Amino acid sequence: MGKVMSIVSRQVNRYNVESRAEKVMSQPKPKPAPTFQANQSDLDRILKEHPDLVKQLSQKNQALDDNLKSVFVTSTDPTVMPAESSGKNLPTDRTSADDFEFGHLEPTKVAKSRCTLRQAMKFIGNHQTSPSEWTAARIAAEYYMKESVVSNILTHFRAFEVHIPPKGLDKRKQILGSSNKSKLLE
Repeated sequence: MGKVMSIVSRQVNRYNVESRAEKVMSQPKPKPAPTFQANQSDLDRILKEHPDLVKQLSQKNQALDDNLKSVFVTSTDPTVMPAESSGKNLPTDRTSADDFEFGHLEPTKVAKSRCTLRQAMKFIGNHQTSPSEWTAARIAAEYYMKESVVSNILTHFRAFEVHIPPKGLDKRKQILGSSNKSKLLE
């Protein structure tokens, strides 16, 4: 319905455009826009105080015209100044940066009682390979962390585990059997 109305209204607006335009252009003077009452009263007041103002504005001021004739403007191309280096060089290598190993930029400085993801993966892996050597107490002492926090990390987080299915089974049995049996690295 909206498209039909827009087509109809466009045709109505364009109907007899040329004759309407000629009619407006043939009028001797265009009608001025209506003024506000406050503006009209200000204009009337100024005209009463200075009746010769309209005559002065419509006449040519000879002194201003002579001043304008004495002004000459010359233009020249600006001299190209070499850009001063601000000490910051633009990069010459436009290759994209490599992705980070763990998906984000690792901090260079780590506060005490904190560890990065790389450090956490390292001590979790060490604990999984030899839990008697890498105890929670030793890890806590090395990374300046609380032993309770380290023990919580070691119990709740694991490094990636590899599940290798036994050889000789067909693929369907391997898929079904791998979900039931898992081999942990401990």
